Amino acid sequence: MSNLNQNFIAGEWLAGSDQVANINPSDLSDTIGHYAQADSAQLQRALDAAQAAQREWGKAGIERRYNVLMAIGNELIARCDELGTLLAREEGKTQPEGKGEVYRSGQFFTYYAAESLRQIGDNADSVRPGIEVDVRREPVGTVAIISPWNFPVATAVWKIAPALAFGNAVIWKPANLVPASAVALAEIISRQDIPAGLFNLVMGSGSDVGQALVESPQINAISFTGSVPVGRGIAQAAVTNFTKIQLEMGSKNALAVMDDADLDTAIACALGGAFGSTGQKCTASSRLVVHKDIHDQFVERLVDGANNMVVGHALEAGTQIGPVVSDAQLQQNLANVELAKNEGGELLCGGERVDRATEGYFMNPAVFVNTRNDWQVNREELFAPIACVIKVDSYDEALATVNDTRFGLTAGIITSNLARATHFRRNARTGCVMVNLPTAGTDYHVPFGGRGESSYGPREQGQYAEEFYTTVKTAYIASGNPA
Repeated sequence: MSNLNQNFIAGEWLAGSDQVANINPSDLSDTIGHYAQADSAQLQRALDAAQAAQREWGKAGIERRYNVLMAIGNELIARCDELGTLLAREEGKTQPEGKGEVYRSGQFFTYYAAESLRQIGDNADSVRPGIEVDVRREPVGTVAIISPWNFPVATAVWKIAPALAFGNAVIWKPANLVPASAVALAEIISRQDIPAGLFNLVMGSGSDVGQALVESPQINAISFTGSVPVGRGIAQAAVTNFTKIQLEMGSKNALAVMDDADLDTAIACALGGAFGSTGQKCTASSRLVVHKDIHDQFVERLVDGANNMVVGHALEAGTQIGPVVSDAQLQQNLANVELAKNEGGELLCGGERVDRATEGYFMNPAVFVNTRNDWQVNREELFAPIACVIKVDSYDEALATVNDTRFGLTAGIITSNLARATHFRRNARTGCVMVNLPTAGTDYHVPFGGRGESSYGPREQGQYAEEFYTTVKTAYIASGNPA
């Protein structure tokens, strides 16, 4: 086994106790490689090494951190074509999307490189004479990072970059569906000027390696992106050791299209938000809440647009929707199509598996109409190229429908009325709100996260990440009498 298919632990590339095959979802005959699975002894080695390395890194000068993060970011940007192609090959998003993800991941590192130089504390006078107060942030310690398969580089990076910038050690467990991207990123990080053990890549199953990681008393903080049930389990495990947690979980995002909407904007936002990245985004708009006065015209154009989207091999030029990531995900998607039908939805297009030149997990985008917000298909996250249209009579009903969910990640509105847009922006119960934009698409320099069952703990990204990756220390200093 090549060392680039191994785990990176305590500064060394190590074979595992087992390995998993990485299959291209666009072409099931294409095996990208076999990747190591860590065992409990290797995880323990990573934990011990991380603690020792963090003590050194936490004392390292901030310019050293800056140089390391800038080097990683610049290499990701320079290699975005190569690594984006690899990402698309193993995950199934289109090649332009894969390249864009890697490029944006580089920007995360360069942004947090700058943040590493911007760590300014606070000073105050004590209420007691002759005493000064110094408030500063210190590294939280060793951080466990558990990332999903749908954004295999970006989601991991927006956790790893701030963790390193603020002086922490990292143990990263990526999703087993996307090990090639994980190893490629780990290889770049491994060549930097960091202590052995500061960064560890520990690939393995969630039930084995992941569970042991979150239960370890040697972990000081856990950042996780994935499903609600897994997030709930992590929270329960973490409380035993009072481990700090940051959880990004499910969503059921809605795009409200009002009667005064620009229809071209509405269609572009709906198609991109619902079907971009094969609908496999936590910010995808699977609920399209449409005003009755524009409903029929909107639906006609939406169906026409969906029917004309090109479904195909992720690496083929012109592909707009790549394959679903795995057979298990595809079967779940097809089951949800049947669920929507059984609940009374009218399928106007798509929703079926399709054949292409290569055998893969290809599916046409589906549009359902005449759906209700209380149906299961509109209550649960689908993670699929399936959009359900919900007709409403008014703006007030649209807002109420958008907010009628146990999730609260993103919400969007298409309207030309500034007062209505402002009201929606202030009253949508979500962590992110989009006005005349798709619900999918966020920036790296501002906070990201949701409400309800979408998120738990401090926000990710931007300067707000400091809250999770650091701990506050308040020092009192008696100045004494001047000589």
